[in-house]
Amino acid sequence: MGIIPVSERASWNASFGGPGIMSGPLSGPWYSTHKTQLLGVLLAAASNLLISVSLNIQKCAHLRLVCQTELKPYYTSKLWWCGITLLGLGEVGNFAAYGFAPITLVTPLGCVSVIGSAFISVFFLKKTMKTADILGGTLTVTGTYLLVTFAPNVPQELTARQVQNYLVSWPFLVYSILEILIFCILLYFYKRKAVKHIVVLLMMVALLASMTVIAVKAVSSMITLSVKGKMQLTYSIFYIMVALMASSCAFQVKFLNQAMHLYEATAVVPINFVFFTTSAIISGVIFYREFQSAAFLSVFMFLFGCLLSFLGVFIIARNKKEEHLQIPFIDCGHIPGHKLTGKIQPDSHSSCYGTLNKEDDLVKSQS
Repeated sequence: MGIIPVSERASWNASFGGPGIMSGPLSGPWYSTHKTQLLGVLLAAASNLLISVSLNIQKCAHLRLVCQTELKPYYTSKLWWCGITLLGLGEVGNFAAYGFAPITLVTPLGCVSVIGSAFISVFFLKKTMKTADILGGTLTVTGTYLLVTFAPNVPQELTARQVQNYLVSWPFLVYSILEILIFCILLYFYKRKAVKHIVVLLMMVALLASMTVIAVKAVSSMITLSVKGKMQLTYSIFYIMVALMASSCAFQVKFLNQAMHLYEATAVVPINFVFFTTSAIISGVIFYREFQSAAFLSVFMFLFGCLLSFLGVFIIARNKKEEHLQIPFIDCGHIPGHKLTGKIQPDSHSSCYGTLNKEDDLVKSQS
């Protein structure tokens, strides 16, 4: 075999992403075309990891307050405020990530917070790591890798005029009409028929979330361009998108809180993640046309990565549900300010099972 000349080898490396002459490992064409998207991926992953840390810190702060003899409001805890600060930073980072990466890539990376919470809780809350956690984490990490690898590579610099054109395009108008009809039907059953099934509630959350992510990406992109010197904040569409983002987010939180109040978090979290991610991907494909020129294999592998992430989140959430069910009753001896004076779990074969003894009967029985 002959030796490839230096000039030809440099040209080959430049064409296929290899290192060229006097260049580093990230100097190939892949990095030059994906560096903005890679920044968004890293920002979204780090932000979701920060959110999982913040949630565990808040949980730790609540547990510390419960164990104290004198109950204090949670907002007096410095640890709780530390968790809230990290949560705010994580949400700001997620918001900024939409300005650098497509919706179809940023939204599924929310699974990082789920697997992050499962592993970080081992250190903060002293929970035990189970095989289901490792399996779910492995599936989620594998799915995340496929998402990042086969995500659409589309330009992320969105001007106000581009957003205006997308807003009046016929695919989005048809999509908006269908979404409004479905939302009105669900709202009718929720308000008039008092149907508060978890699927109904989280479907409404997902429909609102699709509008939220569209507005968030538009606002984030226009702010990013304005910071770079291309002012976009003078266009009215920017403020329209800000209003859409705020209103849809407010109603989204309302229905999500209703679901959290009626159902266990172990059921709400995975279902909401699947619905939210699916609606966000659909809205990104229709509004921003993110898969317009993608190959069939890339689309298939991307969807397969989503499926693996969904499965991993469900396995982790199911494992948490089984841990919760292992506690058969409340240990009243651990309630602050109360002493343990009798049996916590009464004898089911006793004649007084399910009733409370009067104090005078207790005295008579002791005498």
